Amino acid sequence: MAEVIKMPRMSDTMTEGVIVEWHKKVGDKVKSGDLLAEVETDKATMELDSYNEGTLLYIGVEKGKSAKVDDVIAVIGKEGEDYKSVLGGNAAPATEAPKAEAAPKAEPAKEAAPSVTPEQLGVTVIRMPLLSDTMSEGKIVAWNKKVGDKVKSDDNLADVETDKATMEVVGYTEGTLLYVGVPDGGTAKVNDVIAIIGKEGTDVSGLVASLKSPGGASSSTAPVAGKTEAAAIAAPQQEAPVALSSSENGRIKASPLAKKIAQEKGVDLKQVQGSGDGGRIIKKDIDNFVPSAAKTSAAPAAAAGVPAFTAVPGTEGYSDISLSQMRKAIARRLSESKFSAPHFYLTMEINMDNAMAARAQMNEISPVKISFNDMVVKAAAMALRKHPAVNSSWMNDTIRQWHHIHIGIAVAIEDGLIVPVVRFADQKSLSQIAAESKELSGKARNKKLQPNEFTGNTFTISNLGMMDIDEFTAIINPPDSAIMAVGRIKETVVKKGDGFGVTNIMKITLSCDHRSVDGAVGSAFLQTFKQYLENPVTMLV
Repeated sequence: MAEVIKMPRMSDTMTEGVIVEWHKKVGDKVKSGDLLAEVETDKATMELDSYNEGTLLYIGVEKGKSAKVDDVIAVIGKEGEDYKSVLGGNAAPATEAPKAEAAPKAEPAKEAAPSVTPEQLGVTVIRMPLLSDTMSEGKIVAWNKKVGDKVKSDDNLADVETDKATMEVVGYTEGTLLYVGVPDGGTAKVNDVIAIIGKEGTDVSGLVASLKSPGGASSSTAPVAGKTEAAAIAAPQQEAPVALSSSENGRIKASPLAKKIAQEKGVDLKQVQGSGDGGRIIKKDIDNFVPSAAKTSAAPAAAAGVPAFTAVPGTEGYSDISLSQMRKAIARRLSESKFSAPHFYLTMEINMDNAMAARAQMNEISPVKISFNDMVVKAAAMALRKHPAVNSSWMNDTIRQWHHIHIGIAVAIEDGLIVPVVRFADQKSLSQIAAESKELSGKARNKKLQPNEFTGNTFTISNLGMMDIDEFTAIINPPDSAIMAVGRIKETVVKKGDGFGVTNIMKITLSCDHRSVDGAVGSAFLQTFKQYLENPVTMLV
């Protein structure tokens, strides 16, 4: 039966995706794991792999067009199969495959197997774990064990790609791998059965039948034994010429597992030749890569710069800039925050003379360079410890006061804004905060942050001081109850005794959600914050 391919949810904030490129056309043969298309989400451009085998019968979204999450974008089935029934007859196909003379007859349904429980068989059922707070399904990038292999409790069974990263799945049991429910490249929803481990020789066919949900997708059925292994063995025997890994729009085409392994080994993907579909880099290419054998002449040419706008005297005109998926998500989330949370703002001037002197002294002995923002993070974290009402979230019918302090630091990247998180900031030294902030900011700009590195903030700091901004207001980053906007340190003439002198002043503005933080509470927090920065030694004791 034909299988419907829907637009997957590739990030926690994604509502729609744009088809950047189709890598298969209607009528092409498709294997499990083949690259179908590239999809632009609100956070990145990602690859959409096929979880099924057959012929591409239908493409429902053309290149450059968008589709909402769960909208039908393609259909895969047997060549010549009538697929219109699975579309529900609601949409005319954008692209159709040529009709065959006769469609094959459907096979008669098999009788349901009798119900059986894991306890009766003495086996352990492995389900798709929840690997991130926003994960709804996971993709099996690669199985590290095959049916019949012995498994230890700490063995890595499979590499699973979530909505934010590629992670390992551990079985936490010992025995023999009796069943694999999702092949390489297939997906499974959280809590779906992906494997069964038990005593060698145990017949689990009845259990599998009883565990399958009615009308389950073919991606959740067990692959033919030895199929994947045979394919892997046969592949190296082919002596076809190896294509250079293709790069489109500055992006290297590589599988998620290949990217993960390359990062761990410090391999530059630009130097690797891909042997996959269309020059795509796969795991085998990374494993076989020898740096000395890389061809320096194969480096892709630098992308041409965008020509600057040149005004023509007396001529009117404009340019419409298409919104990226990240920009759409930022607009949606900040609009929700701005118009649902009643913001109010508190601005304060802070004398930074002592902070500047203390920073200079600390940097003489610190293993890493401490910035003014690191001092702001530390002072804010310690002030939050004394004013827990600010370290809170509005939960509609309750106010949740957090017992831990995780400071989010807003970092500007090419497509928008991301907030890496310094966890337990109040418990860390200035040098520890400095080292962690530097590492997180670098990862953010290179789009290498892991889920636990950009989620879970309880308070956020946005600093535009390095852009020569004197002061500004920031929109609260949900679910925080407050965000601090930090301006530059500016020399200001002030009255000193009988005369005047120059003092270094920094303005900060606290945006508060009035549902959970009152004006007096926010003001008291700022007073404590001010005391820490104007007397930095108090942060060290």
